[in-house]
Amino acid sequence: MTMTSSDEINPQPHDDCEGCPLVPERREFLRSAAALALAAISLGLPIRSATAKVLASAVGGRRALSYPLPATDGVTIDRDNEVILVREKNEVLAFNLGCPHQNVALRWNEGAGRFQCPKHHSQYQPSGEFITGRATRNMDRLAIRRDAANNIVVDPDTLYKSDEDEAQWKVAVVKV
Repeated sequence: MTMTSSDEINPQPHDDCEGCPLVPERREFLRSAAALALAAISLGLPIRSATAKVLASAVGGRRALSYPLPATDGVTIDRDNEVILVREKNEVLAFNLGCPHQNVALRWNEGAGRFQCPKHHSQYQPSGEFITGRATRNMDRLAIRRDAANNIVVDPDTLYKSDEDEAQWKVAVVKV
């Protein structure tokens, strides 16, 4: 077995590259991804979610999602894309699946007619408005519009937080 020096394993950058933005090397990327995964675990975030969001931001975002216009009032949860669709009172709203407190997947409580976080029991109205619990704000809304084919189009990368962008949060609605 032949040993190599550390300079051969990790060569120093060339002087002519100083200051230029370089794409991280494979090892650096893997170290960063592992650190992110450990941080996600320590915060109680689902790894699938954290990994998908990192990869989406690295390649320029996820594609817009299209859903049929709900025919009646109710809640639809798309766990794969982390989207909640709600039709209520002639409006359709789209929410991020994660609770604003610690990003735990919210659940719909049909009997109570509200969303609830299974971890710290924060509760939200179907409109996404905060009722009670450890969270300190409303559910995060996603950008939403209706297309020419009358489908609901959701941009999973455009998120509105009620405490940071109240005006956009309020208008992220499709009237039906």
